[in-house]
Amino acid sequence: MTHTVLHINSSARTEGSLSRIKSSEIVADQNADTVLTRDLAQGLPFLDATWVTSTFMAPDERDAAQVKALEFSNELVAEVQAADTIVIGTAMYNFSIPAVLKAWIDQIARAGVTFTYTETGPKGLLEGKKAIITIATGGVQLGTEYDFASAYLRQVLGLVGITDVTILDIEGNEVAAKAA
Repeated sequence: MTHTVLHINSSARTEGSLSRIKSSEIVADQNADTVLTRDLAQGLPFLDATWVTSTFMAPDERDAAQVKALEFSNELVAEVQAADTIVIGTAMYNFSIPAVLKAWIDQIARAGVTFTYTETGPKGLLEGKKAIITIATGGVQLGTEYDFASAYLRQVLGLVGITDVTILDIEGNEVAAKAA
């Protein structure tokens, strides 16, 4: 059985970034057959009206512009679908995640693709995957009232069905999940 890891880096710093160093160590420990790498610091598009409209249409009803609007999102979704483990290295900016990581989340959280709506609420379609997230906080303790990053990441990954989530501070200390 093969093991595929998707390695996501989102820190704006490329040299000396603690989250990049730690997430690379975590990836190396995974003994993966395949590692897909996505460096978000190189930029991601934000959602626009064409993108949003396109996601609510059947694929065969989309015009050429709508198909094009979803091409990059489809590529990002395919990476997550192919991965058994997602390793995310991120910094905490202003108590939360970098905008580019939020842009990645917006691109992969797609109704009918990575989650669906049911009578009891949303149900993730990416079950059976594991996520390991390391966060460089710059002094904010994870799990405190100032940490909006870890709870948000756990929640949004759960939306798409990834509930096996380990969150580590940059020193490798696990942050306990908060009770809902």
